[in-house]
Amino acid sequence: MMRHEEPAGNGKASDRAMAGTSAPADREPNDSSQMLIDERRRHILSLVHSQGRVLVGELSRTLGISQITIRKDLEHLQSRGLVQRTHGGALRLLSGALFDPSLQEKQKLHSQEKVRIAEEAARMVQEGQCVMLDSGTTTTAVAHALKRFSQLTLITNAVNIAADLTSTNFEVILIGGTLRRNSFSLVGPLAEDVLEEIHADILFLGVDGFDVETGITTPNFLESRVNRAMVKASRRVVVVCDSTKFDRRSLSRIAPTSAVHCVITDSNLPHETAEGLRNQKIEVILV
Repeated sequence: MMRHEEPAGNGKASDRAMAGTSAPADREPNDSSQMLIDERRRHILSLVHSQGRVLVGELSRTLGISQITIRKDLEHLQSRGLVQRTHGGALRLLSGALFDPSLQEKQKLHSQEKVRIAEEAARMVQEGQCVMLDSGTTTTAVAHALKRFSQLTLITNAVNIAADLTSTNFEVILIGGTLRRNSFSLVGPLAEDVLEEIHADILFLGVDGFDVETGITTPNFLESRVNRAMVKASRRVVVVCDSTKFDRRSLSRIAPTSAVHCVITDSNLPHETAEGLRNQKIEVILV
């Protein structure tokens, strides 16, 4: 008896089965448009805002994409300061006058902008000057950029900055005070008293909020008092912060806008905000 066999290449059912298993489960979808990625990330952000948190596993199942892709989306949103990344997901980023993230949490945000800001700040310094730095991740980056100099006197209330500069030949003055573990900074009456007795050529000050009408602010009252004393002790005051800090107000005012001579920030600063600062006779440097 003769048997009829289906010709090779005509196995349509087999081809369909193969097509259904050809894409690896952990591969980033090959979207033809960046718009698809942006829409997905906006959807994830809206879920974070409405629910308070999201989980990688749940997002992967509901959106039908890999957990690797979800993690990349959450890391992107965190890099823009929109969510707080956690193990297995992300949380809604707290905001408001009392929001006071730790130094470790701040280090994860806007790192490239901080490096560019620090490099520009270092260009303002001359050999042999007395430089003052407050605590924070941007001023920590400034301290690192200053290592190119041979002789500086550096005054700071940041324990981590003083420790980082032990490898230099700088004269490092760490003011006394009570340790704030959240920011590795020294605050309190002792710190304020020391600052009344010293003077600096230039102060690089990191802030949590800069509103043109209100001035420069920080969420901690004790920190604001030390920062205010630093402003009074310095001949030139340069605010160093990324563009997300503008048009924001924290709990405690450090100083009015008129106390600031220069601002170094990233190029994402809105044009209207930059013009508002310039109208106040403040030099604005975008990097």
